[in-house]
Amino acid sequence: MENKVKRNLPDDLMEEMDLKPFESANIGHPEVQRVAPKVRVTTGQNKIADSLEEVIKENLKDGMTISFHHHFRNGDFAFNKVMDLIIKLGYKDLTLAPSSLTGVMNDKIIEAIKKGVITNITSSGMRGSLGDFVSHGGLKNPVIFRSHGNRARSIEEGEIKIDIAFLGVPISDPAGNANGQEGDAVFGSLGYALMDAQYANKVVLLTDNVVPYPNTPASIKQDQVDYIVKVDQIGDPDKIGSGATRFTKDPKELKIAQMVNQVIVNSPYFKEGFSFQTGSGGAALAVTRYLRQAMLDKGITASFAVGGITKPTTDLLEEGLVRKVMDVQDFDKGAAQSMAKNRDQQEIDASWYADPHNKGAVVNNLDVSILSALQIDTDFNVNVMTGSDGVIRGAVGGHQDSAAGAKMTIITAPLVRGRNATVVPSVETVVTPGESIDVLVTERGIAINPKRQDLIESFQKVPGLKILDIHDLQKMAEKQVGVPKPLEYTDRTVALVEYRDGSIIDVIKQVKD
Repeated sequence: MENKVKRNLPDDLMEEMDLKPFESANIGHPEVQRVAPKVRVTTGQNKIADSLEEVIKENLKDGMTISFHHHFRNGDFAFNKVMDLIIKLGYKDLTLAPSSLTGVMNDKIIEAIKKGVITNITSSGMRGSLGDFVSHGGLKNPVIFRSHGNRARSIEEGEIKIDIAFLGVPISDPAGNANGQEGDAVFGSLGYALMDAQYANKVVLLTDNVVPYPNTPASIKQDQVDYIVKVDQIGDPDKIGSGATRFTKDPKELKIAQMVNQVIVNSPYFKEGFSFQTGSGGAALAVTRYLRQAMLDKGITASFAVGGITKPTTDLLEEGLVRKVMDVQDFDKGAAQSMAKNRDQQEIDASWYADPHNKGAVVNNLDVSILSALQIDTDFNVNVMTGSDGVIRGAVGGHQDSAAGAKMTIITAPLVRGRNATVVPSVETVVTPGESIDVLVTERGIAINPKRQDLIESFQKVPGLKILDIHDLQKMAEKQVGVPKPLEYTDRTVALVEYRDGSIIDVIKQVKD
């Protein structure tokens, strides 16, 4: 079976799992039915449990689905505390359904897989030892990778049925009113965890900071919470995020950032009240700095910024250059601390952010989205999931979502990384379809998707902006690093990559040893 981005999908797996092939980034206006969780009625206001082990014993059964959030990133202590007990107690055939996976979780997940505790995973992504383990066939069933918006959609429509959500929070009262803005392990927005709190059958909060009732502001509310477990330390704040992310000094990243800024300010979208999303990383953060100066020079303010938020973005909010920040996740301590003191930094959940099956996600109001890529091919398809060796080492994140919603989606990438081309004839894994991508910016020049003749006409008039055909950029990359040997895979599928509507845009095969 071949889908619309010319990817061959395994007929037997597609039929067995009742999956649909990807058709288009334009998913129309379907009517959908949402689900509701089972609720255990309680009148008590003190939900503090005697122990985490007793909570698990009382509620968890073999074959259930458990979830976690990744806002603590590599400072997370909650995940391993829970998994240690689940492994010790001998549970089997669990589905792990976190918002995403971070490196600090990898060893414990691999242990759980080897012992038969975890046999299914759905996540935004994975990296490091876990990605390598899964890529070489270590998990019983294929991983399902979903974007942040698609995870929200899948939870709301019952495709992901969470039995128990274990959610670490830096502060809560005894009834379960919790947020991520106060305490010793502040991480800011709880945007991804809010979906779990709303739809899981049972919600267990883990915290090291229980305060008197009522705790406000309450991101997670007491009517959603079943248990609270007090722990010694919920997370390491030094590993959640640093202060302001350092401005890059890499000449290549700076050149790319300058060119991205040229593209934005010379586009039809750079005007009073425009909106944008940038990610983390050197080039993206540099874009924010250059964009700030352009906004000052032109006397322009942005209506809002969205996505994973960094201190350079909240600095724009403080200066009045951005009127609102729509915050689903904070990438550094500066942004997290800003949320507690600035009411215009609005916490949003993943559905509000990017669910394609609701009455209007924030991404649909985006003018400009700046995203990265591990690979991009001559059809503008983007890979942010697998490396040039075929190993899983990335995450879908909000890539598909913001690319589909924005009026102009810009991909930033160096022409080559090390000895590997970034611009290639065909990406290893299609994550975001080329129809959602408008401009590629490299240090050697920019390429514009031929479907955007309006942008081609606009940018041809910009002095110093080098416009190239994407095939020429691909040939430049090939000339620099040569043609790699084709990767070898087995016939076994180790992961399915969903598009944001739940259709299958690509599969990842097991890498041959």
